[in-house]
Amino acid sequence: MTTAVPTVVPGSFLTLHYRLAGPDGGDIVNTFADKPATLSLGSGELSPALEARMLGLQEGTRTVIELDPGEAFGPRNPELVQRVALSLLRKLGDMNETWDVGDVVQFPTPDGQGAFAGVLREMGPAGEDWAVFDFNHPLAGQTVTFEVQLIGVL
Repeated sequence: MTTAVPTVVPGSFLTLHYRLAGPDGGDIVNTFADKPATLSLGSGELSPALEARMLGLQEGTRTVIELDPGEAFGPRNPELVQRVALSLLRKLGDMNETWDVGDVVQFPTPDGQGAFAGVLREMGPAGEDWAVFDFNHPLAGQTVTFEVQLIGVL
């Protein structure tokens, strides 16, 4: 009697090594040199597009999944690039904080229970009280590569 090899289905609990690489091929996350990750499909830990690509893979599989631009983290949304008053940032955080282009700045959610991040893209000229922040996911609209080795599927 042969035992069926466990296969990834919606709700599967997975133990895996994975590597997420951006469009330049550089690692964003890589667990291959460390302990494996554990996660549950459908819990929001992976993008829905990536989870869909993993369905049907068998335990023990090692594969590379290429995700087209915007497939993994959505398309870039120009409406998520916004001008913000620096006085508001100071009111929400440290009054003496300074920022540089490229910094990731945390903003509290309106209910104060969470936070979201924006990348500072542009500062207003000296004497002007504004900055432009990009609230898109850094990989939105980008091609990403996901290498996965399924160690266990429950």
